[in-house]
Amino acid sequence: MPIAAPAEERNAIMQISYAQNLEDHHLQLAFAGRPLGFYVDIGAGHPVADNVTFALYEAGWRGIVVEPQADLARLYGPIRPRDTVVSALVGRTCGDADFHVVDRLHGFSTTIEKHAAGAQAFGAGYNTTRLPMLTLAEMCDRHGVSEIDVLKIDVEGAEADVLAGNDWSRFRPKVVLAEAIAPGTGEPNWAGWEPYLVSNGYRFVLFDELNRFYVAEEQQDLLQRFPREKADWGAVIHGYEIGRAHEPRHPDHALAMEFAKGLWASLPLLEPALVARLLARGRGLPESEAAGLAATLDADAVRAALGRIAAGYDGGQLFDD
Repeated sequence: MPIAAPAEERNAIMQISYAQNLEDHHLQLAFAGRPLGFYVDIGAGHPVADNVTFALYEAGWRGIVVEPQADLARLYGPIRPRDTVVSALVGRTCGDADFHVVDRLHGFSTTIEKHAAGAQAFGAGYNTTRLPMLTLAEMCDRHGVSEIDVLKIDVEGAEADVLAGNDWSRFRPKVVLAEAIAPGTGEPNWAGWEPYLVSNGYRFVLFDELNRFYVAEEQQDLLQRFPREKADWGAVIHGYEIGRAHEPRHPDHALAMEFAKGLWASLPLLEPALVARLLARGRGLPESEAAGLAATLDADAVRAALGRIAAGYDGGQLFDD
């Protein structure tokens, strides 16, 4: 019995758009029937939630994902092992640059401080760190990139810097999509970089009210196939609609419940440090606070609680499922 149904079986039942605004669905329409491809995803974010390239990955593609936020970047290895993860910034020059990391609302993190500060309107602060920066051309050189099907850019107002750092004579993505409105305000911000992209041989094809899509002029087949209007919102199931794994509508609900039962049955046998890390995650605390929680677990009351939880799943108490 397989652990989980493969993507093609799940997609036969439901097509899920993981992206924020149907970006992945539009790309799948344009590249229909293309089982393999290569993307460069700059500002990739979480490897699944609101992710533009996860649906392509599930379909068999791979690529380079650029995510400077370490807590997000480290999730890619276990979930998307075919991808190459670059935990750095991409901009106009190589060197070091300030990166403004927004608390909780990680999608607002950016190299442009005024946009990070704008997240305060949503109740989020930010802190600034110094990170290495590469140009897009240098990154492609380092990783031996020869062909790019999709270049996606979502860097909270710094899209012009990313585009300026490419060598468009050597690295010509078939499709470029870039976030085209100012973070937090929804104001258009593409006037500063669209003429540059067009001058390098790209033709505008679609504005989805958040991103603008462009196709290289030499890719005539793609120019013909690419959607010119935003797809019907109801054409797919959106990632936020599937809910959490303990809810029956989630596509992986059955597998999640098997894992949950196994975890509950094993609680008294787990190392205290692991229990502390699980508890910290459950409480929404940073992993750095797990050590403090570990000391509180060495108590009869806690051990009894773990035993009571496990008793319903480890064979101590028998239930008909």
